[in-house]
Amino acid sequence: MDRREFIGTSIGAAVAAGLSSCGIAPAKQSTGGKMQLSWRPYELQLAHTFTVSSYSRTTTPGVQLEITCDGYTGHGEASMPPYLGHTVESVCSFLEKVDLGQFESPFLIEDIMAYLDTLSDGDSPAKAAIDIALHDLTGQMLGAPLYKIWGYNPAKAGPTSFTIGIDTPEVVRQKTQECAGLYKVLKVKVGLDTDEQMIRTIREITDLPIAVDANQGWKDRSKALDEIFWLKEQGVILVEQPLAKERLDDTAWLTERSPLPIIADEAVQRLKDIPRLKGAYSGINIKLMKSTGLLEARKMIAYARAEGMKVMLGCMTETSVACTAAAHLAPAADFCDIDGNLLITNDLYKGVTVRDGLLTLPDGPGLGLTKL
Repeated sequence: MDRREFIGTSIGAAVAAGLSSCGIAPAKQSTGGKMQLSWRPYELQLAHTFTVSSYSRTTTPGVQLEITCDGYTGHGEASMPPYLGHTVESVCSFLEKVDLGQFESPFLIEDIMAYLDTLSDGDSPAKAAIDIALHDLTGQMLGAPLYKIWGYNPAKAGPTSFTIGIDTPEVVRQKTQECAGLYKVLKVKVGLDTDEQMIRTIREITDLPIAVDANQGWKDRSKALDEIFWLKEQGVILVEQPLAKERLDDTAWLTERSPLPIIADEAVQRLKDIPRLKGAYSGINIKLMKSTGLLEARKMIAYARAEGMKVMLGCMTETSVACTAAAHLAPAADFCDIDGNLLITNDLYKGVTVRDGLLTLPDGPGLGLTKL
């Protein structure tokens, strides 16, 4: 593996360069033992301005990470959209603390992730980057894709939705036309007073099933219920995070009466969050940047299934590193919204692809990435 871009100077220079227009910086390295850890900032450029109920953005800060061992290189990624409260600086600061030299093997993922949790209670994106790289690394060492190691059938990966952010009718029409015929499900951001206009505009173009995500934008539970009944008539199949995450009782009231599944997103981060959500939500949206990576995501899937809850797999704005990692879990999910790599213009790798609207997993070892 060519590591030219991962040889660098101090973390201060890396962060400064990471904030430049190209988003590329030299790497910071941590060595010791068999495993070597390196990372660098990488800013993601969005193809369109991305608007949800609480903010808009045209870029997403990120950190690309590598772990090398015995001639193999595993790739990981941290992505930090604004609502998570993480930054390039906070991720790099956490990674500075990590000492993988105390572990004899990259296969000790349970032990390594438990160790990372002793370093801080948060820092989920940084932990996810290490987890993803470890899984990629060990999969390469075993010579098999992650889905095969876990016993998943790649043919069951299913469709992914494609996200359309809140925008003017003209832009919404343009975005809808761009993905017409390419996807089987759309995901539409709602939560403002333009919700009905958004849906009607999309329905001018296509009758594809729609999942809506309010990102905590709805304020009144009765109005939310009325809107959900209307949305069902428009071919909507699920509603994500309709109310503020703190309003658990109101969400339970809504879920009990809703004709559509209500999925938790901001309300669920890690495994420990699921027990209090039972009865309040129909299911959970698992994202690697929240869950600290694949190891805990698989535990969350198992727990949700045991509780009779639906499983949705989501993503942030990410390159094909993190999106492909999440896609390896797709055969175990009810719904997938793994399109973060499709929303950017500066991807670094080819991994999971979408063919006829369906997620197609790579057959290479580990994540199965190839450099662009």
